[in-house]
Amino acid sequence: MQQFQQYIGGAFDDGSAQFDSRDPSTNAVWATMPEARTADVNRAVEAAHAAFLSPEWSLMTATARGKLLYRLADLIAENAPKLAELETKDTGKIIRETSAQIAYVADYYRYYAGLADKIEGAHLPIDKPDMEVWLRREPIGVVAAIVPWNSQLFLSAVKIGPALAAGCTVVLKASEEGPAPLLEFARIFDQAGFPKGVLNVITGFGAECGAVLTSHPKVAHVAFTGGPSTARQIVRNSAENLASTSLELGGKSPFIVFDDADIESAVNAQVSGIFAATGQSCVAGSRLIVHNAIKDTFLARLKQKAEAVVIGVPDKMETEVGPLCSARQIETAVDLIKRSVDCGATVMTGGAPLDREGNYFPPTIIDCSDAKDAPCLSNEFFGPVLSVIGFYTEAEALAIANDTKFGLGAGVFTQNLTRAHRMIRGIRSGIVWVNTYRAVSPLAPFGGHGLSGHGREGGIEAALDYTTTKAVWLRTSDDPIPDPFVMR
Repeated sequence: MQQFQQYIGGAFDDGSAQFDSRDPSTNAVWATMPEARTADVNRAVEAAHAAFLSPEWSLMTATARGKLLYRLADLIAENAPKLAELETKDTGKIIRETSAQIAYVADYYRYYAGLADKIEGAHLPIDKPDMEVWLRREPIGVVAAIVPWNSQLFLSAVKIGPALAAGCTVVLKASEEGPAPLLEFARIFDQAGFPKGVLNVITGFGAECGAVLTSHPKVAHVAFTGGPSTARQIVRNSAENLASTSLELGGKSPFIVFDDADIESAVNAQVSGIFAATGQSCVAGSRLIVHNAIKDTFLARLKQKAEAVVIGVPDKMETEVGPLCSARQIETAVDLIKRSVDCGATVMTGGAPLDREGNYFPPTIIDCSDAKDAPCLSNEFFGPVLSVIGFYTEAEALAIANDTKFGLGAGVFTQNLTRAHRMIRGIRSGIVWVNTYRAVSPLAPFGGHGLSGHGREGGIEAALDYTTTKAVWLRTSDDPIPDPFVMR
């Protein structure tokens, strides 16, 4: 039994309470985690606030902050195998994915390290001849960063990286479902040489951890990744402190395949888009919208690949689909599939949990062409379940794609360049991939609208979200300021 600790003010402790964490591949308890309660959250925010005001951090040059972030990136790269192993153990995410993703996480910190001394202000050509006016970009303050269990090192990097580059301090709340890799990340961060309190890492449950953190009077910004229902509660909580928010939420992303698409390429991208990460991705291409002229051919090839996927324990490199993180996700999938079948949808493959130890659910394809109101088309599974619907015209495909409350990602597969541009313009989504899917980069912003949230992560836009603008007025005339009450 391993025991993990929280990280507050540069020190590690066990927290006010502890809870057990289960291995999703066996559902056996494997570790004890610190449970942050009100007192712990208050200490973490106070530590971040004190660090934000301390000369050691507030007077540090942006270039020096960047060098610390470079050091952190190097340490992450050095410790990537252990971080990957812990993420796989605690969340069930397969080792081939955690290993690849964590290696790339270091590049996000390097990007923001280089950006730290490039967050610039501006000089204004003001309309008053005896004034110089310029704008300063200054850090917004203490940031509450809240991430889910899936891709948590990546999702924390796109918050911590820009926040620290901008000069903010952070309280990071790891998900109570699989916090081990972020608690280990705190130990790596501790070695990088940042002042104490610049980053604090806790985990815990909603009422006594999340609610206290997001409503705390000394929190200036809340950066959240998760579901819309929790986001609504965070927005309500932020009414207490008037903190700004950036929300990266769920999705029901359309994956549109036209009849001129390279079928093999599109099939491979669809397999990656919905079955990679066991479907536990906010940008999962979970709605296949395929032209009826190629629908049967496409689905036959897709079904063949889905049924050939290697399902197994997450710590084996040959495993392609592992367990879901929690048994609750299986219950959600079973319920949505049953209700969709009742509406007239047809399960082409999969559709039921595997009869084995752990939270295993196979790649599933549901044809909803005769069930356009099936709940599987509108609800996020967060699992390897694909809903399919056919179309004939471009306008029909666009209408189906936009028939959602979400707006995070979308894929378009076509060889027609002008059609691609029309779809890019017409799809209401924060990201559109054309003839590819799930590509990311530190340079590119990531985010959505509608129930997929607001704000952007990645790119320079994210760093600016962690700043506030100060206007500075400097009078250049040596003449006395006239008495405002003397008539002239």
